[in-house]
Amino acid sequence: MTSPHSPVAIGAEQARTRLREFTVIDVRTPGEFASGHLPGALNIPVDQLRRALPEIRHAAERGEVLLVCASGARSGNACGFLAEQGIPAATLTGGTAGWAGAGHELDRPVARGTKAGWSMEQQVRFTAGTLVLLGLVLGLLVHPAFEILSAGIAGGLVFSALTDTCGMAAVLGRLPHNRPRPADLAATLAALRAR
Repeated sequence: MTSPHSPVAIGAEQARTRLREFTVIDVRTPGEFASGHLPGALNIPVDQLRRALPEIRHAAERGEVLLVCASGARSGNACGFLAEQGIPAATLTGGTAGWAGAGHELDRPVARGTKAGWSMEQQVRFTAGTLVLLGLVLGLLVHPAFEILSAGIAGGLVFSALTDTCGMAAVLGRLPHNRPRPADLAATLAALRAR
C-alpha cells in the first residue's frame, strides 16, 4: 500500500497471490454474499460499516484489509469512508465479477439462513427494465403521461453512471431479502475481533 490512509486498488491476480495476507471484507448484502464470495471473506454490508469501525480498525492494525463488492464501486466508496476514519484499506478491482472472470473460485456457502439470490446489479437491471417496460405499456394502453416513468428511469440510470452511485440499489438494499440479519453481523464482528 502506498499511503497508510489512501485507498488502493488491487487486481484479482495480485489479490489471489496475497489472499492469506488480507482480512477480506465483502460489503455486499447478505443475499449477494451468499451467491458467491472470495474464500475467507467476511460479510459486513456497506450500510453497517460505521457500526463495525472498531473491529475493522483492529483488523487493519494487524494486517491489510481488502474490501470487495460485486464490481468494485461500493468497495471503492467504502475504502474512501474508511480512509476518512483513518483506517487503511484496499479495494478489489472489478470486485467478485472480476475475480470470477479471472477464473478464480468463489465460495458459495450452504444455506444457513440466508438464501442465495440475485446480485444487486441483477436486481437493479431487472427493476429498471420492468419499470421502463411498464411505463411504455401504460403509456400506450392507458395514457401517454405514463411514459414519464420510463424517461425518469432512463435519467436515473444516466445520473447513476455519471456519479458512480445508484439510488435504486440503495432502495433495493433496504428490502427484507437484502437486509443483514443482526446475528450474522454480530458473528462477523466476533470473527474480526478473534483474528
